[in-house]
Amino acid sequence: MLETVTLMKNAEAREALPEPARKGDAEKRGRKASKEVRQLQLIEATIDSLAKRGYAETTMADVADGAGLSRGIVNFHFESKEKLLVATLQYMYDEYSAHWRAALQKAGNDPARQLQALVWADFDRSICNKRKLAAWCAFWGEAKSRPTYQALSSSRDAYYQQVFIDLCATLKQSGGYAYEPQVMALALSAMLEGLWLRLMMGTEDTTRETALQAANAFLAAAFPKHYG
Repeated sequence: MLETVTLMKNAEAREALPEPARKGDAEKRGRKASKEVRQLQLIEATIDSLAKRGYAETTMADVADGAGLSRGIVNFHFESKEKLLVATLQYMYDEYSAHWRAALQKAGNDPARQLQALVWADFDRSICNKRKLAAWCAFWGEAKSRPTYQALSSSRDAYYQQVFIDLCATLKQSGGYAYEPQVMALALSAMLEGLWLRLMMGTEDTTRETALQAANAFLAAAFPKHYG
């Protein structure tokens, strides 16, 4: 009842505003939405350029042309190539994180299903495609010499890896396996990253389907009591 009264008062307050004030609020919301749309356009164009040209050859002009926007728009939103690339890396991490978290939640409370869901999520077409894999590789190649990239990725990678470690520990306990959870989690991560690299390089015998088959074979070999 209290919420209803509050909503009614808020609505009455908005109606009581002069027409110019209400119009100004709408314009502000429109500008905000436009800003977000423009930034996303530029980030997507940056991913395209990284995939096509690589890190060093990507320029602000390439991004502007790819987004179909003026070069002044790029400078207005991101000021420099470095800020644009940091925003792009942030966007890619956010997208990847939301993707695997959703897969984990959908898997329920069974740790075997959770681990399998994380592995399968890595080969979903929305995440695992040549365009995005090439962009990831472009950033990985620069991470060692750029502390900003390292700081952005280290905490996220550490949390993601800890999820693998915890799941491996739980499966070890329930299955009576002899491995060390941290070592097994590292092997699992290295396997997934290696398959991504082979996909990015266009190795003839590696497709998303065969990569997923290889990942499933790894699970069956490492956890035979859970993935027979």
